[in-house]
Amino acid sequence: MRWTRRLRLAAAGAVAASALCSPPATPAADPPDGRLTDLVNPFIGTQNEGNTFPGAAVPFGMVQLSPDTGHRTGYDYTQRRIRGFSLVHLSGVGCAIGGDLPVLPTTGDVTETDYAKYAATFSHADEQASPGYYRVRLGNGIQAELTATARTGVQRYTFSATGKANVLLNAGQALHKNISSNVEILDDRTVRTTITGSGFCRSTRPYTVYTVTRFSRPFMAHGTWYQDSITPKATKSSGPGRNGAYVTFDTTRDRTVEARTALSYVDARGAEANLAAAQPGSFDEVREAARRAWEDRLDDVRVQGGDRTLRTTFYSSLYRSFLAPNIGSDADGRYRGWDQRIHRTNGFTYYQNWSLWDTYRTQAQLLSLLAPREARDMALSVLEIDAQGGWLPKWGYGTVETNIMSGDPVTPFLTHAYQQGLLKGHEERAYRALKKNADGVPPANTMYVGRESNREYIANGFAPYIKNRPYSKPGDSDYHYGASVTLEYALSDAMLAQMARDLGHDTDAARYAARSRNYRNVFDRSTGFFRARDASGAFAGPADPAKSVGFHEGTAWQYQWLVPQDLRGMVGLMGGDRAANDRLDAFFAYDRLLKDPVGTARDVWVNGPYAYYNADKYNPQNEPDLIAPYTYLSTGQPWKTTDVVHAALTLFTDGPTGMTGNDDLGTMSAWNVLSSIGIFPVQPGYRTWGLTTPVFDRVDLALDRAYYPGGRLTVTAPGTSGSQRYIQGVRVDGKAYERTYITTDTLRRPSTLEFTVGARPSGWGTAPKAAPPALK
Repeated sequence: MRWTRRLRLAAAGAVAASALCSPPATPAADPPDGRLTDLVNPFIGTQNEGNTFPGAAVPFGMVQLSPDTGHRTGYDYTQRRIRGFSLVHLSGVGCAIGGDLPVLPTTGDVTETDYAKYAATFSHADEQASPGYYRVRLGNGIQAELTATARTGVQRYTFSATGKANVLLNAGQALHKNISSNVEILDDRTVRTTITGSGFCRSTRPYTVYTVTRFSRPFMAHGTWYQDSITPKATKSSGPGRNGAYVTFDTTRDRTVEARTALSYVDARGAEANLAAAQPGSFDEVREAARRAWEDRLDDVRVQGGDRTLRTTFYSSLYRSFLAPNIGSDADGRYRGWDQRIHRTNGFTYYQNWSLWDTYRTQAQLLSLLAPREARDMALSVLEIDAQGGWLPKWGYGTVETNIMSGDPVTPFLTHAYQQGLLKGHEERAYRALKKNADGVPPANTMYVGRESNREYIANGFAPYIKNRPYSKPGDSDYHYGASVTLEYALSDAMLAQMARDLGHDTDAARYAARSRNYRNVFDRSTGFFRARDASGAFAGPADPAKSVGFHEGTAWQYQWLVPQDLRGMVGLMGGDRAANDRLDAFFAYDRLLKDPVGTARDVWVNGPYAYYNADKYNPQNEPDLIAPYTYLSTGQPWKTTDVVHAALTLFTDGPTGMTGNDDLGTMSAWNVLSSIGIFPVQPGYRTWGLTTPVFDRVDLALDRAYYPGGRLTVTAPGTSGSQRYIQGVRVDGKAYERTYITTDTLRRPSTLEFTVGARPSGWGTAPKAAPPALK
């Protein structure tokens, strides 16, 4: 494990209500044999639209082999029928995608071709999951076990003694829209498929995956189906509808059947190469290798203190933070670019699946700390998209742009990578791509929308809100969300200005810095809130900020704090610290929060997983509000950040509903991890990390010396608990420290953050100079 090879990394915690809002619990013993994987519960978030999956994967793997129960993103804990175990699942996304090649074992004659009809019942009492492994006993008596390598899914089925043990390979149905599929039985062990699908949210662009499945022993019979027609002994089938193959084994003596399925986004040869290059050995050996891969990853973070539930929620969040982005290149280095041509990697691994509107706020920062080598390759992969397709992505799935969500999330994603030192040798290349993105609009004949409202934004200082404007391309339109898009563009301009200045592009830096103040142009002084403006410049929609228009998945109340580049300027617009703090208190229902933090979090803040609008309170379930609790660091009341953050952490619990809304490729999980450690990226895209009270007595992070020469960060807060949560003082590397933030420079040396905590707020961090700086 990494802990034995180099200094450790300290990270920490998911917070259970018992740990934060009651006397400290007795610290739990370490898991058996010190295995952190035993603390992970993959079922967290599988109910109430957390949209996570419990199946088998390795960190950042191309394959996520998991059961599909009929829910659009794969698995819903409340359902009791499994349609199949399919290859691709994105953790926490809000729209249907993946689910390619659902495979299901059955017995008897094959009579149905629709997986909704032949689905098998199951019980949670006969179900188990852990990192890299999933097991269930189906209602038909068959035990199914799943594990994975980076590019393959491995299945083991244990049948009853029968002469008709079947495995159904459904190439024509998936979680998304299936456009066409082809299935071929190559020999008495091998089945190959080509599957083309589309349909993520409003996206219509197709992508294709190639699979090859090889069984551990010959099957005795086989056939294919198309629509409702089943053809025994057939070896090929293709078409736009239900399409698949079945193979049959005699299990009267040997009851076990194993299969390995490899995936490629390049071609059939790539799937074969991935199968050949996969981890050798038995199912149990592959399972153990997957567990070790997760142990090695989780082992970079060691915590002390807290009870078993707190540790479980924390390490489960850490686990989910490493599920994406996903490897996109094959074992031979080939990958399919967004130009739909085949390319080959040169010194890096190519990654795909970019939920950037979500991940630029938390998950990208966590990966830059704990997985900087992979985070570097992820940033280079995004630059390859620009090089091959002509523009940077917004929300990419597989080999296509979906254009889901709005604003300019790729800029803070890449500027953060630059600030963390992940783009060494590629700085100017990245800057050129970002400059083109920041100053232009992709042509109509491309699949990209980029900064769709950029012409108006640059000319007039704001992105207009144009209700019912026809979509120019599939996906979302920035014109439908002019108010929040203006704030997002301005945030990105601020981050790009810092990068431009560092690289000596002073004229550009001044121009982007000036544009970063465009948030002021959508501030309505008559209401004291941000407000959409139409094409003529007039404020649009209701004046009531809870009923505002032009904000993407939020209201003016929730977006009012999304000015991390210039919080002092925003506070000035509101009337100063006192006015801002009064509004923050109302936003968080602070008086009620002090009396009942858990109840306030659940009954006042949370209104349903997709309840984004018509609200005047904090929404901890969605991305626009992720930074909001840390605003108090800039208004002279940092202890209130601790109160709000610790209440929000109680929403992460050790059960299927223990996720606050969609996890969005690890975004909410990363928020939990970073907030529990006590450091949070309060200026996404820059090098500023806000401080708040950790929830563990000690956290040790082992940092990669190639990117963080000090090799470690230790965070201590002896006695921290629900009643002892207020910072009395902070020491950085043994010296008293009064600021409410640190910078990446601190993380690059061997560092210790020591928090002294107490039962009441103190004067720590309240001086004006203690606040995170405005970016100019």
